[in-house]
Amino acid sequence: MSILVTGGIGYIGSHVSRLLQLRGEDVIVIDDLSTGDGSRLGSARLIELDLAGPDAQDHLGKAMRQYDVTAVIHFAARKQVGQSVEQPEWYYEQNVGGLANLLVAMRDNKVNKLVFSSSAATYGMPDVGQVTEDYDCHPINPYGETKLIGEWMVANATRAWGLRAANLRYFNVAGAGWPELADTAVANLVPIVFAALKAGNKPAVFGDDYATPDGSCIRDYVHVLDLAEAHLSALEYLDLDERSESVFNVGTGKGSSVFEVLAEVRRVTGIDFETEVLPRRAGDPPALAADVTRIRETLGWSAKHDLKDIIESAWSAAEF
Repeated sequence: MSILVTGGIGYIGSHVSRLLQLRGEDVIVIDDLSTGDGSRLGSARLIELDLAGPDAQDHLGKAMRQYDVTAVIHFAARKQVGQSVEQPEWYYEQNVGGLANLLVAMRDNKVNKLVFSSSAATYGMPDVGQVTEDYDCHPINPYGETKLIGEWMVANATRAWGLRAANLRYFNVAGAGWPELADTAVANLVPIVFAALKAGNKPAVFGDDYATPDGSCIRDYVHVLDLAEAHLSALEYLDLDERSESVFNVGTGKGSSVFEVLAEVRRVTGIDFETEVLPRRAGDPPALAADVTRIRETLGWSAKHDLKDIIESAWSAAEF
């Protein structure tokens, strides 16, 4: 028996794959190697495959049968918001089409457990500071739309053929569980700040006039290792016959402002840098944090690491 992890050598996927391996699971990784790093594979088996490709269903089915797959954790997707606005058709093809191929293969091969990597981007711009899973979702970009559609697809499969599924809506993921599994993409706040410092530039702050205590945006930052643990908790939850919920926020329940993150970076790195304040970005809500009541009460999961742990682990893994 084995667990299939799509996108399993990406930043988040590799953390989950490692935790599974550490507890003795046989892990099969499917990745197209477009952003994944083969050095993160560990003892897992790697199958190179584009889930949205024309023969993906056949290759997936073959892997499920050959390795006796019993559950899937699905990370593989395109996830750059700006890119999704520029190339919406491709994002639908990749994220929605790839998931469709995966679900067909799971149904045909009687693999009935799925943990789906969703996103807080499904919420759009909530008018509350702390959002619950029952909030009416209105994503504001194609990336968020593909994740919400993915949740609908999963729900329909649950009704149609008995799929057992958990959708995890991530908030802002950062940090490193192991230095070699660090986030190498310069796409989120912490690696963007580190990249600016490495280049000798001032980190940018987009807007300092929001209705928040220090004027900068507030977000919920969750340590990647905590997030990885949430996937294992979700996988165990799917073994239960009685499952009252299927959608879970994954965060800390506490927001940190951009200026607070930068202050922690100064403390950890010892670099007394200045910042460059730029105009607000369209679509940035002033504050957004997760209500984590459901995941705590249903899965028994809660974050163990704080912002200090996140920045320290990310800095220890950074290449300067």
